[in-house]
Amino acid sequence: MSRLAKNPIVIPDGVTIEVNGQDVKVKGPKGELMLAVHSEISVALADGENGGKTIQLARRSNSREGKALWGTMWSLMNNRIVGVKDGFTKKLEIQGVGYRANMQGKTLNLQLGFSHDVNYDVPEGITVEVEKQTSLSVSGIDKELVGAVAAKIKSFRPPEPYKGKGIRYVGQFVLRKEGKKK
Repeated sequence: MSRLAKNPIVIPDGVTIEVNGQDVKVKGPKGELMLAVHSEISVALADGENGGKTIQLARRSNSREGKALWGTMWSLMNNRIVGVKDGFTKKLEIQGVGYRANMQGKTLNLQLGFSHDVNYDVPEGITVEVEKQTSLSVSGIDKELVGAVAAKIKSFRPPEPYKGKGIRYVGQFVLRKEGKKK
């Protein structure tokens, strides 16, 4: 049973929430997101402390599925609220001689040591910024989509264990192996 989901989610200023049955629409300064809450979980808007609004999620039954989904739905709802208010960002770095990235319109062009360039069309709602040729940041309001796009970009050339060349998250530890000895 989730201890986190017992707490109500405080709705910050500038964010509005519409509850229509099991569909929840979250609007904020950065955009608008939808969440279809599972039928095992009930959603209710309430007045919180200090005159603010809160959203409360509760289980409809004591079933195993309801217990499992309670915390998940709470977390998904909280991610939507944080996303429309502040947004999410993942930073990537490219390591390797001759490895570089640049944006060409809505297409990310990666030179990763292959015989050809890798072109990746950035999906709608995501912005990819190339700060330097070897560092990029993926940002957007949907946490799931930001993580999926960052993972997809990383999958074009994951870091290899001998020299550490490839695309990695900033701060990611790559276990280095010792090469052959003579």
